[in-house]
Amino acid sequence: MRRSRVAGSLLPLSSVLSSVLAMSALAGCPDRSISEVTPVQGRVEAKDIPVNINRQLDLLFVIDDSPSMADKQANLADNFPKFIDVLKSIPGGLPDVHIGVVTSDMGTQGPPPSFGPTVGAGLPGACSGVGKDGVMQTFGQPVNAVYISDTTDPAPSRNYTGDLATVFGNIAKGAGARGCGFEQHLAAAQRALVNPANAGFLRDNAYLGIIYIADEDDCSLGDFKLLADDATSRNTLGAVQSFRCTRFGVLCNQGGQSPDQMNQVGTKSQCHSNDDSPFLAKINDLVTALKAVKKNDPNKIIVAGIVGSVDQFAVELRTPPGEKTAIPALAHSCSYTDRNGQTEVADPPIRIKTFLDQFPNRSTFVPICQKDLSGGLQQIGDLLKTVIGDPCIEGVLQNFGTTAAPVYDCSVSSVTNPGTNDAKETIMPECPASGALPNTPCWHIVADPVNCPASTDPKTGAPIHPGSLKLMFENNAPPTMGGPDVHVIANCVTQTPPPTK
Repeated sequence: MRRSRVAGSLLPLSSVLSSVLAMSALAGCPDRSISEVTPVQGRVEAKDIPVNINRQLDLLFVIDDSPSMADKQANLADNFPKFIDVLKSIPGGLPDVHIGVVTSDMGTQGPPPSFGPTVGAGLPGACSGVGKDGVMQTFGQPVNAVYISDTTDPAPSRNYTGDLATVFGNIAKGAGARGCGFEQHLAAAQRALVNPANAGFLRDNAYLGIIYIADEDDCSLGDFKLLADDATSRNTLGAVQSFRCTRFGVLCNQGGQSPDQMNQVGTKSQCHSNDDSPFLAKINDLVTALKAVKKNDPNKIIVAGIVGSVDQFAVELRTPPGEKTAIPALAHSCSYTDRNGQTEVADPPIRIKTFLDQFPNRSTFVPICQKDLSGGLQQIGDLLKTVIGDPCIEGVLQNFGTTAAPVYDCSVSSVTNPGTNDAKETIMPECPASGALPNTPCWHIVADPVNCPASTDPKTGAPIHPGSLKLMFENNAPPTMGGPDVHVIANCVTQTPPPTK
């Protein structure tokens, strides 16, 4: 087999995952002395496949239930079947899932046991007490627990009646749009994972996926005084509006290096979470708390956001509903027209994006400002599929042989204890084209159009990846390959199309 200089190279587990986009391949150009090759050799696709695939997946959806979210919840519900379809395409079918739903309404609570005053009593967006306190909700759907369970180990079992996508969709829409307008998305997830009311949801060995659906940024409180409504507080903090969360929770290197500058009208850039804020929970603390839930293996945490765009950030003057005076407000960063012809908007989620970025190769970011969320949900499903272990080849492999007898350029290794100081790599040879298999593990590329079908963009119909091929390894019993925590890591040369003339 022709072997490029990627042979024997081993990237750590956190670096080798292929992109969550369905058409993905890790950038890189192997060193080859080949003049004109058509199709043009281009990139390397990396695969990371656990030998012992863990099929347990705990999924927590944090749904913004503040005013303005009704259409976005319906959009999520309508397109959730696409997400389930991606999970069903994982080898072996739908993983053993627990699916829980919490809302962003944490009332006026800061770090327990402190509480702020009620805000907007009796109105949509009102905040009081503990809110929904991270308790998982089913909103009257036929589920015999606070979360959905659909598992096959040790025997097929489900705790709901009807179709999974339909039941979840009705829960998503049931969240409604009257919850607290000071949305504590990150704190709600943290509370959900430790609240005794949700006992049984979190499994020790399962992957944990958290998906945030929101049209405003996070306002997880570090001090309930952010919600104070006395004259002095209004003087120093501004009107009791969610812009307080932005003013004291975000800083911008250009145009917003202090809360006073953040209060000034104008475009700002290079914005990030303000982790010195006296009022907002520190992002680093929230990340640390989440990783502690999977302290034995934080790589089992996957996070995603279906949120507003971060491409533009500005402060403008805007008049709140029912008021007469314009006050500083965060300008919307994206908009779209919903199914009813109404304009829907979302704000730049700087704190949420900062949080997601702390989980490299285990996070993805999807814009909520689109009428059809199917592509975004598919993207998140692809990330989960990749992390669990997906042997399907997404790119077009460079074939150095013929159609009848293809020759692919891959370097493949078995790795025990990947990502640790005890990691050990063993180069795996390619299986022979014919005859008996060797007594040691080997690999080959096989066609499997059933489990690795081609996919297309749901909006444009354009092909995303050709499907059919997958990486398969033989004689792969864990004792043969060195232990129970073994991954097969492969780098295969893909082709890129020739330049358009």
